[in-house]
Amino acid sequence: MYLQTIVLVAHVGIALLIIGLVLLQRGKGADAGTGFGAGASGTVFGARGAATFFSRATGVLATLFFASSLALAYLSTQRTAPTTLLEAAPVSQSTVPPATQAPPAASELPSLPSDPAPESAAPEAANDSN
Repeated sequence: MYLQTIVLVAHVGIALLIIGLVLLQRGKGADAGTGFGAGASGTVFGARGAATFFSRATGVLATLFFASSLALAYLSTQRTAPTTLLEAAPVSQSTVPPATQAPPAASELPSLPSDPAPESAAPEAANDSN
């Protein structure tokens, strides 16, 4: 559990470093301004040194990012066995009412609808008229 947290923090840190490196790199369109006097902006690492340093650093961080992604995927599939008997006990929900509950009283039972005339009386009345 602790190892997964450490790898996750490192993964987020690597992602932030990659974002920072990508934002620091000069795009291909940045050379268009050199004709108007902005050519001195790339002299910190040299004309080609900045691209090589940032490109290599981005490649290394990308490799670390992929490795930490695989490590997180592996660690998330690992399950730990329960350490106590209470954790290993199955959880069951009983629907049987407790035995201490009294049966419902006759007044609490639902009443049945009363039938005003039984069906057997109607055919007899029809036979009497013939």
